[in-house]
Formats: sequence, structure tokens, C-alpha cells
Amino acid sequence: MADDRDTVERTTVVETDGGGGGGGVLAVVLLIIVVLVLLFLFRDQLGFGSKTTEVKIPDQINVNVN
Repeated sequence: MADDRDTVERTTVVETDGGGGGGGVLAVVLLIIVVLVLLFLFRDQLGFGSKTTEVKIPDQINVNVN
């Protein structure tokens, strides 16, 4: 009784165009650009900036005027 049904063949059609699928790659590239810009803007707060050198200013300047 269980074999009374006929088997039905099913076909799945998948359409692929050449222009699709690029949105994910574009999103990843934009994300990387945004992260790099933010790292550049906040490099001092994150410790990536150039090291500051200590400037020594003398207490007294001797000037001879004749």
C-alpha cells in the first residue's frame, strides 16, 4: 500500500547572472576602508601615533649686547 504513489521528478532552476554577487565584496572593502580611516583619525588615542620627544627649554638665555 505504501508503494501506490508515483514518483515525481522535480527540477530546480537556478539563474545566475554575471553581475550578481558583488555586493558582499563591496561591503567588505568599504568596511576595511572605514576601519582604516578610523584608525588614522584616532591613532594618537590608540597609541599608534608618532612618539613625542621631550623639548628642553633653558631657564636663562645669556645675551651680550655691546
